[in-house]
Amino acid sequence: MSLHWFNPAVPVIRTNEAGVRVNVHNVEAASGELLKWTKRGPHWDRAVSVCMAALADLATPQEARRCFRLAAKEEGVLLPDTGD
Repeated sequence: MSLHWFNPAVPVIRTNEAGVRVNVHNVEAASGELLKWTKRGPHWDRAVSVCMAALADLATPQEARRCFRLAAKEEGVLLPDTGD
């Protein structure tokens, strides 16, 4: 199974490890991070749907990246990056 890569990675603070910064590089990692979050608002719902679609090759990794960034912002864990 090949990974579905983001370009560039999305920097977030890991919610279950205080102060730990991670760069999420692919849909698979984004899906794992999403499951750890607690707010689960509308952007979270959309990100989960689009990540699942990307894993089934029904959406692009870049679409999943965009939705993941919005969900990370909604969750309050998005860090500034130079890619956008």
